[in-house]
Amino acid sequence: MPHPIALTFLQQLVLSQQGVGAQSAFGSGLDGTLHAIAHLGYVQIDTLSVIERAHHHVLWSRVPGYAPEHLNQLCAQGQIFEYWFHAAAYLPMHGYRFALPRMQSFRRGESPYFKSVEPKLMAEILARVRGEGELRSRDLKDRSQGAWWNQGPGRRALDKLFMQGDVMIRERKGMEKVYVLPQQLLPAGTVLSEPSAPEMAEHLLEQALRAHGVVTWAQLVHLRTGKALRVAMRELLDTQIAAGQLISLADSAQPDTYLQPSALTPTSRRKPADKVQLLSPFDNAVIHRDRLQQLFGFNYRLESYTPAAKRIYGYFCLPILWRWRFVGRVDCKANRSAGQLVVMSLHLESGIKADTQFSEQLTQALQQLAQFCGCNQVQQ
Repeated sequence: MPHPIALTFLQQLVLSQQGVGAQSAFGSGLDGTLHAIAHLGYVQIDTLSVIERAHHHVLWSRVPGYAPEHLNQLCAQGQIFEYWFHAAAYLPMHGYRFALPRMQSFRRGESPYFKSVEPKLMAEILARVRGEGELRSRDLKDRSQGAWWNQGPGRRALDKLFMQGDVMIRERKGMEKVYVLPQQLLPAGTVLSEPSAPEMAEHLLEQALRAHGVVTWAQLVHLRTGKALRVAMRELLDTQIAAGQLISLADSAQPDTYLQPSALTPTSRRKPADKVQLLSPFDNAVIHRDRLQQLFGFNYRLESYTPAAKRIYGYFCLPILWRWRFVGRVDCKANRSAGQLVVMSLHLESGIKADTQFSEQLTQALQQLAQFCGCNQVQQ
């Protein structure tokens, strides 16, 4: 039977499960980094470094004592791995099996991007990885043009080897990748059988509930094609609702929305942190823009790819989270050569007043962000 639940409860539950807007739930340092990735299910990798690259920003926002080198360490230890979620991402190694269907799809040649890749070139590159033990991006050149690897066939061949699981990324040096064979990173006993559609549905549901607390149908099947998975997911939801393991919300504003009965206990939410947090545009808590609008009434879009004349707020606005609410956005960039975090503009949501407490906490958050991205002062 559909269940009525207050919107504020859902907001607090989601942020609590995401590990933002409240006291840290993941621990600190290297262990905290691993715990955060395992809990969230993925952390998106992005190359934009207006402030700091997204994967570092997301983890810094949740893990006290986070350091960028943690990711290379965890990859080398076989605790996490790089692959594709909805975008390039760090994933917990215990979920490696659930990346296999996508790998097999690339192996079968179902991606139009790789149609022109030469099998002979792929074989040459793979043989080189086997022979040398590793291959850096810079080591591979386009045979026809003598250009760096990322300018031609060499890149596509290496990318296809990666996407179909023949090589893995052991570490990044900046954004340069070091490739090795899977057997160098996969822990002993890693399951290498493809999951069935029901197994994949169960995995996606469990992961979404753990990371968000409350989930929608759209979240569960986001970018997941294929009728079999959708049928399996619907059957799983119906089965768990009938068994009392899931609750369906009775709210027309939150259609096809589900949570577990255990989420209704007072201990399911952590105490809100009385501070301002400046999140990455690619943060797990805001990446589903439609859901963000539906649940929090926060209409957020990254305008980096919008022509300057059509931008409303700014090139790289960061969502501002204060306690349990998204209260605005701030457009800023790191000028590392000058040692300054430059604030171009601040936009607060309607009804939000910048009182003394908020202003002080925003100032503190900007100072912390400046230190994180290698700057020693904030320029406003």
